[in-house]
Amino acid sequence: MRLLSALLVGALFGLGIAISGMANPAKVVNFFDIAGTWDPSLIFVMVFAMFTAMAGYRLVFRNPRPILENSFSLPTSKAIDLPLVLGSAAFGVGWGISGFCPGGAIPALGYGKAEALVFVVAMAAGIYIAKAAARLLPRKPALA
Repeated sequence: MRLLSALLVGALFGLGIAISGMANPAKVVNFFDIAGTWDPSLIFVMVFAMFTAMAGYRLVFRNPRPILENSFSLPTSKAIDLPLVLGSAAFGVGWGISGFCPGGAIPALGYGKAEALVFVVAMAAGIYIAKAAARLLPRKPALA
């Protein structure tokens, strides 16, 4: 049941990404091109996603536990540490350069876009390298 639930939620998310045009890297890159062919539609996608998430959280947290788990699994740390900052920066730079984020690249694979495949392979390599580096480097204290 959990696998089916994940499949359905992932398919719904992918459909939303595809309908909104966020699987098209040109649309995303144009959002960042404020001085050129600026396309502000990504703002609307983000705002509607934020309100949808807010409503979803309010509904879900009314229950004592999730439907398919024994308890909620929420982050406990509020620390802003170097891995968080570097990961956020890498995400932003990669998104701005390629026009893909993981949520848009996976549905774009379904369109048969070669650049989506290149992005997903590079993302997987980056995750592997980051995990290997995390094992090798000592953990630094949080910034805040």
